[in-house]
Amino acid sequence: NMPKSNIESAIAKAMNKNNSENYEEVRYEGYGPAGIAIMVHCLTDNKNRTASFVRSTFTKKNGNLGTDGSVSYMFKRKGLIVLENVYEENKFLEDALNLPVLDVLYDDDIIIYTKPEDFIMVKEELEKNGYDKFITSEVTFIPDNYIKLNEEEEEKVLSLIESLEEIEDVQNVYHNLEM
Repeated sequence: NMPKSNIESAIAKAMNKNNSENYEEVRYEGYGPAGIAIMVHCLTDNKNRTASFVRSTFTKKNGNLGTDGSVSYMFKRKGLIVLENVYEENKFLEDALNLPVLDVLYDDDIIIYTKPEDFIMVKEELEKNGYDKFITSEVTFIPDNYIKLNEEEEEKVLSLIESLEEIEDVQNVYHNLEM
C-alpha cells in the first residue's frame, strides 16, 4: 500500500510537469495499403514515443512510414467550406464566384475551396449573404487527386486511418482515399 503522501507527491509532480511541458507539432508521412497517401499531424511532448506509435501502427496495418516529403507534395493547404445544398444554384454560384474562391463543386453538398488566406473572408461573406448551413469549414490539407479502391482494400485503409486517429498525440490524419 502506498502512503498518502507519495500519492499526493506523484499527483503534484504530474500536474507541475504538464504545465511546463513543451508540446511540439510533428508530421509523419507514409503510404497505406494499395498506395494510399497518408499524412499524420501530431502534437506531442515526446517525439520518440509518438514516432514509435505511428510507425508500429503503419507496420501492423500493412502500411509504410515514409520520409519527410514523401507524400506531402500530393496535398495542398486550402480552405474548405461545405454547405448543405439548399440554395438556388444560379444565385448561389453568382454570389460565390464574386468571392476569391478557387473552386465551387456541386455534389450532394456544395463544396467550396479557397486559398488559406482567403478562407475567413469568404466564410464571413457567405454568412452575410445568408449562406450559413455549414457542414464543415476549416483550413485543411486537400489531396491533388483521390484514389478509388475496391471494398476490401478500402476497409484495410480505413482500419489503418482509424488506428492512427486513436493514438493520443494524433490531431489529424489526411489521406487521398476517395470515400
